[in-house]
Amino acid sequence: MRRMNGYLRAGLILTGFLTALIILGYFWTPYDPTAMAVGPKFEAPTLAHLMGTDNFGRDIFSRVLKGAGTTFAIAVSTVAIGAVCGTAIGALTGYFGGVVDDAMMRFNDALTAFPSILLALVIISILGPGSKYNVVLALGIVFIPSFARVTRTAFAALRDVNYVKSARLMGAGNGRILAVHILPNTMQVLLPAVTIGFNNAVLAEASMSYLGIGVTPPDASLGYMLSEAQSMFTLAPWYALGTGGVIILLVFGVGLIGEGLQRRGNEVD
Repeated sequence: MRRMNGYLRAGLILTGFLTALIILGYFWTPYDPTAMAVGPKFEAPTLAHLMGTDNFGRDIFSRVLKGAGTTFAIAVSTVAIGAVCGTAIGALTGYFGGVVDDAMMRFNDALTAFPSILLALVIISILGPGSKYNVVLALGIVFIPSFARVTRTAFAALRDVNYVKSARLMGAGNGRILAVHILPNTMQVLLPAVTIGFNNAVLAEASMSYLGIGVTPPDASLGYMLSEAQSMFTLAPWYALGTGGVIILLVFGVGLIGEGLQRRGNEVD
């Protein structure tokens, strides 16, 4: 069994710690994230309030835990939509090729011609801003082309290798070949793509909520909280530093996992 490299180990430790805090925030927070005057206004970080308080006397640490949970859930849901739909499209077009492949890839090229955030903003404007479900759907649609392209390349490269030809000669159907013989061997490119997609989803959600077209109250998200923190940076810089720090650490941790997976895949090659 291969040992984990340093990047993968560090990423798993950091991301695991943050994920544990996020899960904890779903069930318990030191204070009610929406309760006002749980402490003095603009109180600096103390043992009672680890990240200080905001202009309403709300506990920032409790709000960050709750907001991180929303951002994390949106990122995971977005990647799930993009990965499942994109992998299915990429697998079918890469394996069968032909006219369908050409048509889907031209449509894919058309979507990727637009900046992802701009395309997400257009979809959000159609669906309606302010709902986390609309944000998930918009970002999920935006992420489909990137997963489809990665998967198509991997499946096209593997459809004529010897073990696939052998399975075909032994009577295996196309569905079995796709799911059993090819898909497991594409994990070394798909898993790093998932980590990149997760980080992009976190940053995209934070950007949209920061601009006020993503998640809005009563739901909390790190992007919206960062927007709140901007107006009071001179009075409570710990609000922005705490919120932004969690975003940076989460992206950094998952990025380390992606780097570790890529290096591990290169060792196999």
